[in-house]
Amino acid sequence: MTGRVQSFIDNLCENYPKNNHIDPAVYSNENVKRGLRNADGTGVLVGLTRIGSAQGYYVQDGDRIPMDGRLLYRGIDVRDLVAGVIEDGRFGYEEIIYLLLCGLLPDREELNAFQDVMGELRYLPRGFTEDAIMKNPSPDIMNKVASCILALYSYDDNADSTELGNMLRQSIALTARVPVIVAHAFAVKRHYYDHESLVLHLPQNGLSIAENFLHSIRPDKQYTPEEAHLLDLCLILHAEHGGGNNSTFTCRTLSSSGTDTYSAISAAVGSLKGPLHGGANNQVMEMFGYIKRDVKDWNDDDEISAYLEKIILKQAGNRSGKIYGMGHAVYTLSDPRAILLKKYARDLAPRHNCLAEFNLLEAVERLTPKVFASIKGDAKTISANVDMYSGLVYQMLGIPAEMYTPIFAVARIAGWCAHRIEEAMYGGRILRPAYRSLFGNNAYTPIEER
Repeated sequence: MTGRVQSFIDNLCENYPKNNHIDPAVYSNENVKRGLRNADGTGVLVGLTRIGSAQGYYVQDGDRIPMDGRLLYRGIDVRDLVAGVIEDGRFGYEEIIYLLLCGLLPDREELNAFQDVMGELRYLPRGFTEDAIMKNPSPDIMNKVASCILALYSYDDNADSTELGNMLRQSIALTARVPVIVAHAFAVKRHYYDHESLVLHLPQNGLSIAENFLHSIRPDKQYTPEEAHLLDLCLILHAEHGGGNNSTFTCRTLSSSGTDTYSAISAAVGSLKGPLHGGANNQVMEMFGYIKRDVKDWNDDDEISAYLEKIILKQAGNRSGKIYGMGHAVYTLSDPRAILLKKYARDLAPRHNCLAEFNLLEAVERLTPKVFASIKGDAKTISANVDMYSGLVYQMLGIPAEMYTPIFAVARIAGWCAHRIEEAMYGGRILRPAYRSLFGNNAYTPIEER
């Protein structure tokens, strides 16, 4: 950027608040539901769904009562879905995709047929990697995934149709192809920006999505069954989270306009990238890095608490004032996903020489509510969310931090597509909330008089 451009931008920034500032008090005075949330923190009801539900409290006599969190896929507790997969010793993400898209769990014959179709659709169009990824590499994998999903529109002979069969075809293809796109975008990013060798692996038939993903991102294509099953668990836990989370609501908003599948899903990817949404898993690990660096005794609760206090007061960490990985818009006493991931993180930690790091994360989880209450004077119930332990699990799987949020996207494609179809089929009206303007009637001033 030239000095002239920078000077012009600086001047615009200096004058912007004079003409655009909105006093936060006005939101309360005008009864604005900021963040589409009611005054008690509950979400504003804007739709109905039969796909998923995140439950973290119940309302009794008008009061919001905390409860242990539950996550339901088509009415089935995700803990039961995970337990069934683990008991059988098999991979489960594919049947979760089927469940979310179709509304019921497949039998063996249906699942086998579904996996065969996914295998047929997972290969990218000829020349796609070269043209859409390699010729225009991106330092950020999420942005490249979003642009590649949009690019797939051009390869679809029936891209705009919202007929049910067409949307199902597109959805199955996207759930199969996005893992390949992520793997290739990662390889190209490492080559062009990290100056490493470019190694691309094609997906293999007969492997689960989790197995193929590890096969694709590792230069030697090697992985253990334990690693693949753990990644499969992560994909299951991230596949769906109700209609109100930011990325899913984004997808439903675009779908309500009648736009195409690729536009709706690409927008959801952009939402998930945000550090207040899916990108929070990276923020947890960045924060954790500050804590590991600055806290001398990882076993000293007082020293850890003092540092957490500095984070909240914007004196440490990234100065945001947020303790990432703690708290959730819905969950209060617990996040079921965090509980499951924490269990596996605890089991893995000793084998990967990460026990001290796990214990430090657990201390952050344990101490944060008390520190938060003492500073804010707020007795709000706070528990760890899924991001608290997902990053450590990925770290122990040997997956680099830049891949944490893209893996989230790989998993959530299933939920987004299910909601996209539901909104297109049954939503009925374009989503159009209101914004109240804060200006009067201003007269036009000729340019010579300004």
